[in-house]
Amino acid sequence: MTHRVGFRCDAGVASGVGHLMRCVALAEELCGRGAEVLFLGEVAGSEWAASQLRQRGFPLCAAPGEPAALVELVRVFGLDAVVLDSYVLAAGTGAALRAAGTAVLAIIDGDPLGQEADLYLDQNLGAELRPFQPPRERPAEGGPQGERPAGLRGEGPAGHRGARLAGARYALLRDSVLLMRGTARRRPARSEGPLVLCFFGGTDSAGVAPAWAGALCATGLPFRATVVSPVPFEVDGPVTVIPPTDRLPGLMAEANLVVTAAGSAVWELLHLGVPTALSWVADNQLIGYEALVGGGIAAGLGPAPDAAAVAVLARLLADPAARDAYGRRGAKLIDGRGRERVADALLALL
Repeated sequence: MTHRVGFRCDAGVASGVGHLMRCVALAEELCGRGAEVLFLGEVAGSEWAASQLRQRGFPLCAAPGEPAALVELVRVFGLDAVVLDSYVLAAGTGAALRAAGTAVLAIIDGDPLGQEADLYLDQNLGAELRPFQPPRERPAEGGPQGERPAGLRGEGPAGHRGARLAGARYALLRDSVLLMRGTARRRPARSEGPLVLCFFGGTDSAGVAPAWAGALCATGLPFRATVVSPVPFEVDGPVTVIPPTDRLPGLMAEANLVVTAAGSAVWELLHLGVPTALSWVADNQLIGYEALVGGGIAAGLGPAPDAAAVAVLARLLADPAARDAYGRRGAKLIDGRGRERVADALLALL
């Protein structure tokens, strides 16, 4: 039997593309197992993001905001399951889908934001150690109001309502990243300095790339940098600015240092063993930032390219041993099989 799975997520200049890209990774895994996938939502203002779906042959359909209308759309398309990955959905969306008999996986970053689901996925480092309370569900038939199933912490048994897959072992990585590990090598740092990659998601929704390029230049040390920005800009220094690109996994694998925010791309960098220096541009990224920096897995730059951040960058540019230590720790953390584990648990619901 062929299962049909819908992904309810959006991408755009303001919201970024992180939700879309981690859904793409899971969709690739499900398609590889013979499932059919459909994306429900809007991709606005980023041609690069829209092309990620077209290249893979993933259809995109506009999705209504009202839960009841979404339930009807899911019925029309004959979807067996829906993956929710959004901070702005109506809180009753998951409950409405489940009441209609559709299995629901909610991808979250700590707070489920009121969404009911059969399965929750929180791929943030250390999520399995943090307390979790899913929204109050409708009582199961024959069960008292508010009764909770087993398995709410850690991964939980698949199929239990409210079970959670938690921690970095469930990180969702795209095909292009999984294929890159072991096939590309970081270039040796040359006399002109280490090779730095600087990017802040597919849209740089906070518009911070120019400032961080300036922070690199402010170190006064030799380096060569590629900065990914949807908006071209000029900076005095050895910096090449390029638009969002499908070459990003290759650029990651070649870099001696990556400067980025603590978004979903961090798991790709760790899997590839790339030394990483982190900032954050949204409150939801602070969970991952604190866990990675506190665990010595990535260098912490703080929220702004100030004098303290410039000092951290200077230390990393000057000290290859310090950079490589971060890369080695990260490579041990993400084995690349997270999406397999998530797909196993989701398909077990159907």
